Amino acid sequence: MTPGFKSENLTTKNSKTLSIANANALIEKMELIFSEIKDPRVERTRYHSLMDILIIGILSVIAGGEGWEDMQNYGLSKHDWLEKFLELRWGIPSPDTFRRVFERINPKVFEQCFQKWVQSIVETVGAQIIPIDGKTLKGSYDREQGKSALHLVSAWSSQHRLVLGQVKVADKSNEITAIPALLELLDLAGCIITIDAMGTQTAIASQIYHANANYILALKGNHPTLHSEVKDWFEKHLSQGFEGIINSYSERVERGHHRTEKRQVWCVPISQLPSLHNHSDWVGLKCVVMVIRVRHLWNKTTREVQFYLTSLDCDANKLAQAIRLHWGIENSLHWSLDVTFNEDACRVRTGHAPQNLSLLRRLALNALNLEQSFKRSNRQKSKRAAMDNNYMLTILAACLSCDDASEPPCQ
Repeated sequence: MTPGFKSENLTTKNSKTLSIANANALIEKMELIFSEIKDPRVERTRYHSLMDILIIGILSVIAGGEGWEDMQNYGLSKHDWLEKFLELRWGIPSPDTFRRVFERINPKVFEQCFQKWVQSIVETVGAQIIPIDGKTLKGSYDREQGKSALHLVSAWSSQHRLVLGQVKVADKSNEITAIPALLELLDLAGCIITIDAMGTQTAIASQIYHANANYILALKGNHPTLHSEVKDWFEKHLSQGFEGIINSYSERVERGHHRTEKRQVWCVPISQLPSLHNHSDWVGLKCVVMVIRVRHLWNKTTREVQFYLTSLDCDANKLAQAIRLHWGIENSLHWSLDVTFNEDACRVRTGHAPQNLSLLRRLALNALNLEQSFKRSNRQKSKRAAMDNNYMLTILAACLSCDDASEPPCQ
């Protein structure tokens, strides 16, 4: 085992004291979580410990690092502190060493380690509504090699602001093939899965339903016949005030950022509608939902109408909340990755490095979201972690203090 910390207590303002045992336990937990990752280097080139490289990489990204040079700079700047719990027999690895290792680490194994860690957290927080959506890493393309930008599909817990998992979309494919693979990684029992129109497929609905979960799937033009039938039916009965139709209604008005938004939600049991196009193919389908959003901005007013298929009971308030939370994956995950970690501008694009580095960012985002003693933005938390070693330990304590999960998430 590597050397321990000095005997003084490690403290941060607004956080609990971290003892020597706590600090050593954090590093041991990190080593345990990533112990399944095999060193991709040939033995004669292994000057630096794989665990040293991984831990410095993780800490660097939490502190706002964006690439290999930042990892080395973090290591050099924190050398005296890092050598208390890392081997560092040959000093801090070079940027090329970080690059070569992350290019070659098996991303599937890395994702499994991430899942092992997330499950211990999700069991504690009890995630319920899980939006699933894709994001393209715009800077990961390589025109000279004819390589398109990496596209990832992520699962997100909106209530707890945690990434639950990610899967790479295969080349020359789309999210339809990646979403089932992502769902396989998660224990969905008791959860509500929300997916945009790309994932509105009968096979995906069946997979969610048979995993003892519920779905809310956006219905758009990629199912033209069904979409047209639902749209025409709602327009007709909306004009008649849904007279004689069993339905549930919810309305909410929100004001802020110089705009007013009114959201109206109607939920109608499938039994109230005429026979829809291939509706029996949608396993577990109970209701069809219409949402009308009217936004009053300072210079214009917009109106948007969307439809959804769901296996949930007819409760407009519950459905409205779940549909609203779906946008957390855009506003809190994708936006945060670009603003806090500058993901879209990252030009890392060789080997498995783009996928592995993206997982480091999601791990770092989870860690920053879990740390609640410093009431600032994630960007400010990241900056403080870069400056204050004790606060970095506080972040690690927040995301590593749970015992390993023995029960699946979402239950």
